[in-house]
Amino acid sequence: DMSAPLAEPRLRRSLTLPLLTLYGIGVTVGAGIYVLIGAVASHAGIHAPLAFVIAAIVMGLTVASYAELCARYPVAAGEAAYVRAAFHQRWISRLTGLAMIGAGVIATATVAIGASGYIAQFIDAPRPLVIVAVIAGLALVSAWGVLESVVLACVFTVIEVSGLVLVVAAAWRADLPIGSSLFAFPDFSFAPWIGIGFASLLAFFAFTGFEDLTNMAEETQAPERNVPIAMAITLVVTTVLYAAVAATAVTALPVERLAASPAPLSLLFQEVAGISPAAISAIAIVATLNTIIAQMTMAIRVVYGMADQGDLPRVFAQVDRRTSTPLLATAAIAVLAAGLALVAPFEELAEATSLATLFVFALVNLALIKIRLGKAKPAPAVLTVPLIVPVLGLLTCIGMAAFSLL
Repeated sequence: DMSAPLAEPRLRRSLTLPLLTLYGIGVTVGAGIYVLIGAVASHAGIHAPLAFVIAAIVMGLTVASYAELCARYPVAAGEAAYVRAAFHQRWISRLTGLAMIGAGVIATATVAIGASGYIAQFIDAPRPLVIVAVIAGLALVSAWGVLESVVLACVFTVIEVSGLVLVVAAAWRADLPIGSSLFAFPDFSFAPWIGIGFASLLAFFAFTGFEDLTNMAEETQAPERNVPIAMAITLVVTTVLYAAVAATAVTALPVERLAASPAPLSLLFQEVAGISPAAISAIAIVATLNTIIAQMTMAIRVVYGMADQGDLPRVFAQVDRRTSTPLLATAAIAVLAAGLALVAPFEELAEATSLATLFVFALVNLALIKIRLGKAKPAPAVLTVPLIVPVLGLLTCIGMAAFSLL
């Protein structure tokens, strides 16, 4: 019997906690801050750091729900598996998986456009060509192997986090009044909060990425312990970094200049450190490439996991014997992302990514509520969060989605 379990190549458990944490920080820090800082500042002004903190609080509730669910069900098609365990309805888990794939593809397209803005400072080539080359090149790395992809992502992470720390340190040395923005709180009139609310929806996109860690569960050692720890560290590190960078940006530059720039952090670096913007552009390219590889890897793993469960054609679950990666799933995601990046505008894509992700997050919080209140005995958990956490997680996700549709 050729289809016996032994004959099927499977995913390899090659990821440790340090690798996983660096991967999580890299996926999350990536493009969000490098590409979106201008857009967030244009809506929130001096209160940009507050927009990032609000987004982090909303994200923290959902991170806690994910942590418990991943400890209960450490599998590759994370969200789809959680929803299936809660509702026992195949169509709901299929819808969740497709929303995850959609979010991954849209995010890849969004960030590829952002990457092309930074790459244009070095290479004078048509933008569509740059976008396609970036997506195709990273699809090849993803096809090469998960350990290779994650190690590359971790190297990228160290570089991109160093870039952000350099910007903040330079501002500190230049005696910029960063604190005045960090601790600025608007009055309770309506107008500034509308801007901050919309900015926090965009900032929310800068925190997406941690959920990709759940889809690495089948390739991680002791996932029920290591994935939740990696998620928590990721959220804390990124929140501190983002708030500090946002405060630096709105203190050092007029908001209009920041918002108008296709490469906002290069502009900031030049202003604050007086160093050639090429240095930070190079780091920003690394950051955007890191996010693309992570988002693609996530979408590919969800396609693989769903095909493995029979929710997508089985052919997408085929794992190559040499690379231990699903090659056909990789090609499908790359083609979809490149196609979308060539036709859709940037800010609409960022907003669509946030909406697709909020939809999935709402379903994940709902799944945890259902599992905890359900009659059936759920899988045991290494960690449980208070029931109010997924309830608030669900409400904040719905609230943010509703706000963005106003």
